[in-house]
Amino acid sequence: MRISVILAHPDEGSFNHGIAQAAVTQLTCNGHEVFFHDLYQEGFDPLLPCDEIARNVALPAAIKTHCEEIAEADGIIIVHPNWWGQPPAVLKGWVDRVIRPGIAYEFQEDDSGEGVPKGLLKAKTAIVFNTTNTEAEREKLVFGDPLETIWKNCIFGLCGVTHFVRRMFGIIVTSSEKQRVEWLAEVRNTVDAVFPPLRSMPHDQR
Repeated sequence: MRISVILAHPDEGSFNHGIAQAAVTQLTCNGHEVFFHDLYQEGFDPLLPCDEIARNVALPAAIKTHCEEIAEADGIIIVHPNWWGQPPAVLKGWVDRVIRPGIAYEFQEDDSGEGVPKGLLKAKTAIVFNTTNTEAEREKLVFGDPLETIWKNCIFGLCGVTHFVRRMFGIIVTSSEKQRVEWLAEVRNTVDAVFPPLRSMPHDQR
């Protein structure tokens, strides 16, 4: 399987980087092909220009590559911190420029103007790993866990991804080394359960 892994955190020493590395390592060990992008390290431009909005325009090479990979992916993993109940701006810009009409969704011609989209993504499974410095109970009761709604309903659900798994790790700022080791083991176990090892094909079927 081809799995797209998208990381958005500016600090290369962050726990988010540790999560992404653990996920990529587990995917590779399980025999999957990985499309990995560290958006900050790559200097991804999050600004969607006006002339890129139309569906069938010629895209810049970097954006075209991202679009081709997300369209080909059999699964998706997103890693980012919880900033004000939202993804970092660079990741929001990635969604704006890559999760495009014609790539991830399309509007049906006979929808009577409601604008209800049809999901186009090949991937039917996505994992989102988040980090936070807010207690889980406060996140749900006070803020309503907006990241769950954004990723599960507003993005992946809309684009046809029906199996959604999300894990929030926290509180990061006060976590111990032991706790982080346990969390990374959970990341590997989650990836292993959702994207298990590929079965080897008999030699005469290769």
